[in-house]
Amino acid sequence: MKTRVLLIGVGLIGGSLALAMKKHRHVTVVGADINTNEVQVANQLGIVDYVAEDIKTEAAQADYIVLATPVEYTTAWIHDLSTWKLKETVIVTDVGSTKGEIMKAAEALNKKRISFIGGHPMAGSHTSGAVNARADLFCSARYILTPFENEQKEKIDALMHLLEPTGAQFVLLDAATHDQITGVVSHLPHVIATSLVRQVKGYSAQNHLVTEMAAGGFRDITRIASSNPHMWRDILKQNRSMLLTLLDDWMKEMEQVKLLVEKGDGHELFDYFSDAKEFRDSLHA
Repeated sequence: MKTRVLLIGVGLIGGSLALAMKKHRHVTVVGADINTNEVQVANQLGIVDYVAEDIKTEAAQADYIVLATPVEYTTAWIHDLSTWKLKETVIVTDVGSTKGEIMKAAEALNKKRISFIGGHPMAGSHTSGAVNARADLFCSARYILTPFENEQKEKIDALMHLLEPTGAQFVLLDAATHDQITGVVSHLPHVIATSLVRQVKGYSAQNHLVTEMAAGGFRDITRIASSNPHMWRDILKQNRSMLLTLLDDWMKEMEQVKLLVEKGDGHELFDYFSDAKEFRDSLHA
């Protein structure tokens, strides 16, 4: 018996999920995207099996609905789904980098006993679009799930089974903990990388050699600044409270660095770099 998945958003993340899910021979993926060209490309590349002609009709027939859209769009889609006729057994999930606002919106589904299990595969790329999708994108990555407290274990297990071909490692968290962790290890680093690029852009206006010399380390540390600006605009809006706290902490850290440089003590400067190196080297590859 075929399992029908409605995938709304067929870019890099959605397309990669589709390719992984389709490793299950019984899974059929129906694609939808506000970018009609993108969904047609996904269909031509075999990422999705069909293109949804009417999303509301497809949603009513779906066993799973995956929202692989920017987080602001995800909350809007959840609102629409909460007003539509869906299967009682359907499982709805998303791939958003924030969870607080999304889970709040999903309460409308939860009240109707429609299963919504928040999801966030902790992997990606600075590239985008269906043409860059690949089935192994999430292999060995953490895949966070944020179910409601009253969610049935069978539904969580079923979603993990559908996503098993991703090769990801599943972690169950509450929304607040998710947003704190991703704020620390993902959202703040993106802000810092983007700020570095903007600062270098300012210096490059004074001396063209700046851009010519911006290689190696600079490119490595700022690679993520090439990510989709629409996506990151929405992430910062939805995780604003946590990011404001983290930015305050970061500014304190930079004040500490400034003091160390002003003091010029070689031992203290060495210890600062050594401590960071030790922790960085201890992290998983």
